[in-house]
Amino acid sequence: MLVVISFAGLGYESAHALGLHSHSHVLGPFRGAAAGLIIGSGIGYVAGGIFGRTAASAADRTESALRDISADTLIAGGFGAISGALFGAAAGWPLFFIPQLAVAAPLFGIVVVLLAYLGFRVGAAKRDDVLRVIVGHTGVAPRRQSASALPKLIDTSVAIDGRIVDVVRAGFVHGKVVVMRPVLDELHRLADLPDPLHSGRGRRGLEVLDTLRREPFVDLGVVDDLQPEIDEVDLKLARACLEQDYALLTLDTNLAKRAALSGVVVLNLHALALALRPPVVVGEDVSVQIIKPGREAGQGVGYLDDGTMVVVERGKAMVGKDVTVRVSSVVITANGRLVFANLTGAAAARGISATSTGA
Repeated sequence: MLVVISFAGLGYESAHALGLHSHSHVLGPFRGAAAGLIIGSGIGYVAGGIFGRTAASAADRTESALRDISADTLIAGGFGAISGALFGAAAGWPLFFIPQLAVAAPLFGIVVVLLAYLGFRVGAAKRDDVLRVIVGHTGVAPRRQSASALPKLIDTSVAIDGRIVDVVRAGFVHGKVVVMRPVLDELHRLADLPDPLHSGRGRRGLEVLDTLRREPFVDLGVVDDLQPEIDEVDLKLARACLEQDYALLTLDTNLAKRAALSGVVVLNLHALALALRPPVVVGEDVSVQIIKPGREAGQGVGYLDDGTMVVVERGKAMVGKDVTVRVSSVVITANGRLVFANLTGAAAARGISATSTGA
């Protein structure tokens, strides 16, 4: 409707500009101004329909394109677009020295639009940095990177333990890995000690770092001491993580707790090992239902809640029953864990009796 009204007004004014209002008979009883109004309204009706459908289609496409873009990215991109447009206006104003305004104005518009678009792309790509600049004005905090995406700063315990190599090869740690010079110095001091135990740990730590340096999915780098005024290595590591935006990779539970309280992102390999420990340990009593005989004579087979197979010695007589068994060993196979167990209490006596009777 707005387009129709606009074109109707344009037709009316065009009729006046062309002097058609002075003619008494145009299109029958209509005067020239009325004819311009009618013709403009008709053109506006057609143009308005095209414009409306095009605008609706563009809005749908824009909605689909923006559906997966976060609000903070739009804010950063909008700030970049405004900055780019202002820079484009400042850089393009000399174009108006061109005498022909019809040439200068479009060129100026091209410069402003291109730099605004470039500013949006740069602002969206540097979202966190832009939001960090304008965070006080928007109230939107920059999105924090996940621990896996941050560079990892490793401490002495990780190097000495050596399991980090297997973790890297399994794909759980990758990207930038950083070693501080004080950690290397500590490993060298251990390697030079006369005590074979301590010197062996130091040499092992240096060998692990050398192995990590050759791993294809790890970029191992060494950084100098960033806090020479601090004597304790653990404090140096925590301060470096806070200042350089590193994630601390450690096996030292006490260091992990202290660093986490300071706001450091911590990757605790000891916590990972506890999370991946077997559901049962040797000597533990567990309840299991024996559902079928085992391969060997007298054995029964049951399963834990997580699907781990439990082979019970002399458990064949207990098929179909829930019994308490004591874990004797846990074996890691290519297909997972395999638990061996023995019957306990009265169930053990019945199992032995059944085995003797079968014999």
